[in-house]
Amino acid sequence: MSEAENPPLSVVPTATAAGAGAPLEQVLFEIKRLIVGQDRMVERLLVGLLAQGHVLIEGVPGIAKTATVKALAQVVGVSFGRIQFTPDLVPADLIGTRVFDPKHAAFSTELGPVFVSLLLADEINRAPAKVQSALLEVMQEHQVTIGKETFLTPEPFMVLATQNPIEADGTYPLPEAQVDRFMLKVLVGYPSLTEEIVVVSRMTGKPIELRQVLTAEQLKVMQAAVGAVYVDPAVLGYAARLTTATRAPKESGLAEFAAAVSYGASPRATIHLVSASKALAFIRGRDYALPQDVADLAPEVLRHRLLLSYEGIAAGVDSEQVVSALLQRNPPPRLDLRDRTA
Repeated sequence: MSEAENPPLSVVPTATAAGAGAPLEQVLFEIKRLIVGQDRMVERLLVGLLAQGHVLIEGVPGIAKTATVKALAQVVGVSFGRIQFTPDLVPADLIGTRVFDPKHAAFSTELGPVFVSLLLADEINRAPAKVQSALLEVMQEHQVTIGKETFLTPEPFMVLATQNPIEADGTYPLPEAQVDRFMLKVLVGYPSLTEEIVVVSRMTGKPIELRQVLTAEQLKVMQAAVGAVYVDPAVLGYAARLTTATRAPKESGLAEFAAAVSYGASPRATIHLVSASKALAFIRGRDYALPQDVADLAPEVLRHRLLLSYEGIAAGVDSEQVVSALLQRNPPPRLDLRDRTA
């Protein structure tokens, strides 16, 4: 058979968990040249990026939330955009609008700043619900509908939102439908004394220029590899058990929280638990997920999906207590993969 009759196969770049170790280590190293501490936040941002999920970051001002997101975009090498949410924004300021062109006597579409790969929604709770809801379609479907036209966002696409938990004046709580679209909610605390000394030293010294380590195409290959990570039925069952337990706390060994939880996590939480666990396994150098990966990510996936009752809030119950008790009473099961076939 001639070469024309049997053309050579095209070579498609692939990534494995073992082979991705070096690039991911370079990404972490480069970010850590600027960001001191906050290891959990940086790792969770990578989890969201590889799992193609959105991340909500909550913390007091001045702890490098925005700086970390900007550093991630610079190191990964994807297009980056920032929207400073304020009370006077309107939905068109995010997604775009139709503009009349008097020269041609016709309308044209002016796209908004959401059309980037990495979108920073800074202080998202500063804008009212009508503005926040403008992100619903683009976060779920990676597209925006303006008039009768639909426009796709660049790929990969990820929303990273920050919010300040200590201020109430001029803020608007995120609607439940909006919150549920975030794969992870990461809580960021203060640095330690040693870390703060290093922070001040770096920020008052010579500016640090970050280098680009990855490209958008390399990131897409890694995301495809994360999608191929093996998830055992036992891991799926454990993730589903954690999620469903939040909907029926009394029947799941959490009777003391039955009156405190009005609504538990939706099935989307189970999907996000599994997807994020695959990404975490990939970061840890494995091509299979373990129940421990699910347990490690459960606080970030579940904490923002528990709707507490007024009775629970009055009693001082918060979602952290519920998730902590849930994990204590539902520890990750032992999983032996030696009897699993390819």
